Order: sequence, then C-alpha cells, then structure tokens
Amino acid sequence: MHYVFIPGAWHGGWSWHPVGHLIREAGHGATALTMPGLSLGDDPAGLRLSDAVDHIVAEVERRDLREVVLVGHSWGGIPITGAAHRLGDRLAGLAYFSAFIPRPGESMAAAMGPMEGFITDIIAASPDSTIGLDFAAFQQGLMPGEPEALQRLVFDQLMPQPGGYMLDALDLPGVHTLGLPVTYVLAEDDKALAAPGTELAARVGVQPVLVPGGHEALLTSPNSVAEAILST
Repeated sequence: MHYVFIPGAWHGGWSWHPVGHLIREAGHGATALTMPGLSLGDDPAGLRLSDAVDHIVAEVERRDLREVVLVGHSWGGIPITGAAHRLGDRLAGLAYFSAFIPRPGESMAAAMGPMEGFITDIIAASPDSTIGLDFAAFQQGLMPGEPEALQRLVFDQLMPQPGGYMLDALDLPGVHTLGLPVTYVLAEDDKALAAPGTELAARVGVQPVLVPGGHEALLTSPNSVAEAILST
C-alpha cells in the first residue's frame, strides 16, 4: 500500500511525519502532502476547497501512485472524501483519523453550529480571506494537557487556514458508495471534533478504532495511530 496523508486545518504535511515514518518502517509507501496556501511563503488568497481536492488528485497522479490509502486528519477528512471519488482504481482504501466526515452540502464552518457565523465573519474581515487560531484556543481545544513547551512548538508551525477550505462544501455521495475499505481511528480524549467521534464513524458505516490521546495524537502517540491505521 501507499499511504497518502492529508493534514487538518492550519497544519502541514509535517504533522503526519511521525506516523509516516512508522508506516514506511512497516514496509509501505508514505507521502505527506501540504495543501496549497499552507506552506511558508504561499499566497492563500482566493483558494477554495476544490483547490485542495485538485492538489491531492494531481499529486497522486503526478507521482503515479497505486494501491493508495488516503488518510485524513480533522478537516482533512473533507478533501480526501472529494479526492476519493476521482482516483478510481488507484485507490485501495480510506482512513480517517479524528476527522470530520462531511454530509453532502455541509461545510466545515456549518458543522461547527453556533460558531459558523463567527468563522464566516473572521474570514470576511481578513485581508487574505484566511482564519487563524490563537494559542489559547489551540491549547484548550487541540492539545490540552500537554506540556506548554510542546504545545508552543506545535503551535508555532501552524499557518492561517484559507477561508474557502472552511466555507465550501462537497456535494457527493458517501464514500461507502465506492466499495472500498474504510477505517475511522478516533483519539479517545479528542475534544475538538465538530460531532461525537462515534457519530462521525457511523457516517462511513464503521465503528471507531480507539487510540490514546487527544486531537494531536498523530504527534503525541504516533505508534498507536500508525498501528491502528495498519491493523484494519
């Protein structure tokens, strides 16, 4: 298999490196992609969700990857769902890690319920139509309970998220229609999901595989996350 890792909002491919190295040590291919606009020096203005989906598809095709398992973290569950419908026989399966599973027509912002208006307003007020994340919100929501030095190290890698990535939605049937194996790995102490992890896993017709840790367990418990991805 060749595992293609897609990061969550504000993150880059770097966030998947600890898991990716373990996947490679197990004898598989591993590629971690950073979405357009989220590398240092990128221009995020005007990017839409379709640009992220296009990037995944283009990179898989450019690298001529086969037997691909798309793996998405958090927001990354949305673009891998879109890409899965376009990769045809290159695709061998999907794995969602503490990821959002979109309903048809539901954006990441809409999934946040009462926060949707706040997110929309922040993006509209930003000169480059992005939305950032402050350190307190990161500490409390994405990485609670970890040493502050580690929280700061991870936070300092984050980039503002292109607004279109949060506001746009897919209008596609569920991935169960593709007839591919699907795994949902859930960090048992995750406090950052837009809906309960069991509910999100049910949207793709599976029971979640639990791993220790919170939303950033791909960095804090990479062995458990890698084992869970490989075991299903």
